[in-house]
Amino acid sequence: MKSLALRLLLPLALAFSHIAQAEPARIAAAADLKFVLEELSQTFEKQGGEKPAITYGSSGAITTQINNGAPFELFLSADEDYVTKLNAGGFTRDEGVLYATGHLVIVAPKQAPLEVDSELKGLQAALQAGKLQRLAIANPEHAPYGRRAVEVLKHAGIWEQIQPRLVLGENVAQAAQFAISGSTDGGIVALSLVKSPQLAGSVKYAEIPESWHSPQRQRMVLLKNSGSNAKAFYDFLQQPAARQVFSRYGFVLPGE
Repeated sequence: MKSLALRLLLPLALAFSHIAQAEPARIAAAADLKFVLEELSQTFEKQGGEKPAITYGSSGAITTQINNGAPFELFLSADEDYVTKLNAGGFTRDEGVLYATGHLVIVAPKQAPLEVDSELKGLQAALQAGKLQRLAIANPEHAPYGRRAVEVLKHAGIWEQIQPRLVLGENVAQAAQFAISGSTDGGIVALSLVKSPQLAGSVKYAEIPESWHSPQRQRMVLLKNSGSNAKAFYDFLQQPAARQVFSRYGFVLPGE
């Protein structure tokens, strides 16, 4: 009887072991990566990998969650400083790798009256004429793209005047949603979001000079509890094919 019971239980044990091994990697990613990672995770799955479970948010909020015990295995931050702090706190395997440098744009719906240009002259003119009601940016308290947007507005010399008209998104993806939905006149957001096929033809935008803000250096890192699926996706994101996708969404790659 004991032998029979073992024979019956063994297949069940193997099945549960397989399920555990196949559990998707838990990944936390900055909101500017929403479209690029959706595409890359599908490609990864087609190549035989386990499609990861990805949570998007502001890098600051994700860092707080990791500090409080959130069980993420891989973190793709929009600001490498957050990775540095997590590494110093013993939450990561190592210092991770720089995977991209992001860019900012001013964006508005295609038919919106706001003129968009790289030096924000249209924004300044609308503000001075009293025609600008609201402008969307990510919350600079915990979103790196929000902090860069503040730097841009200060560089343009309109920070003091425009502050009362700012609408803050919880992350840069929400700020982009505000900017393109018509709920604001426009916004300053990540280039990677407006380059997505979903928005092609429906928005107008202009890239803001890199010299107007601190470098948007983005770093990813495996966390201490990361498993093999997370490591496989981490390695995949550093391959030439994945790098080409990042480039297509407007990111500058390390070494470029």
